[in-house]
Amino acid sequence: MTIPLLEIEDLSAGVDGKEIIKDFNLTINSGEVHALMGPNGAGKSTLSNILCGKQGYHVTSGRIWFKGKDLLKLSPEERACEGIFLAMQSPVEIPGVPITAFLKHSVNAIRKYRGEPELDTMEFIKMVREEGKKFNLDAEMIKRAVNVGFSGGEKKRLEALQMAVLKPDFAILDEADSGLDIDALKIVADGVNALRDGKRSMLIITHFQRLLEHVVPDFVHIYADGRIIKTGGRELAAELEQTGYAGFMKENR
Repeated sequence: MTIPLLEIEDLSAGVDGKEIIKDFNLTINSGEVHALMGPNGAGKSTLSNILCGKQGYHVTSGRIWFKGKDLLKLSPEERACEGIFLAMQSPVEIPGVPITAFLKHSVNAIRKYRGEPELDTMEFIKMVREEGKKFNLDAEMIKRAVNVGFSGGEKKRLEALQMAVLKPDFAILDEADSGLDIDALKIVADGVNALRDGKRSMLIITHFQRLLEHVVPDFVHIYADGRIIKTGGRELAAELEQTGYAGFMKENR
């Protein structure tokens, strides 16, 4: 029997005493790309923060399994080393920390956790430069401090570079299309598609269909009032674009 990569069972959770996620269920197998679509304030980012172990969020019931392990018992660092990656909706700036140093430390921390030899500086720089070209991030740009002075599109491209370098088993893309013009969106989408290898899984969290026109999901879930209210294929995203969320929410009252 194949174990799902991620299995969320009857999850209820919230922040500051407010319940946001309510009896949520989702199963993602290796190689699958799922899209979670919902209106502003529905709690989509809350789900991504809980999966990554961000402080301040509280699970009141339910379980989450990742690779057969109890995810809720793992620290954020352990979750990252196990292969979970979050491309944030609003990437933070880290003054004084060069991108290359940040990425090298991250890559080698994961390799050490998995019992693999660390990359030396030359090996790492060569890899980062090659991957950076795919996202129009030149050698001078990746010498700069993490996200400092970057435009919104540059920040999102740097997130995509991080994903390409870290090669996670499960990537969460939280509003990855936010703030991107058409050209930047295509660059990021091409990079994401290049990582689809039949084994790596992704959860794309978004309001709109436009990213899904470039990164085609296997499953689309409509999310509202703390739970999934409808699941379908890519055609569901197109239907949502025409009808809006109100129609789906009305059906499920």
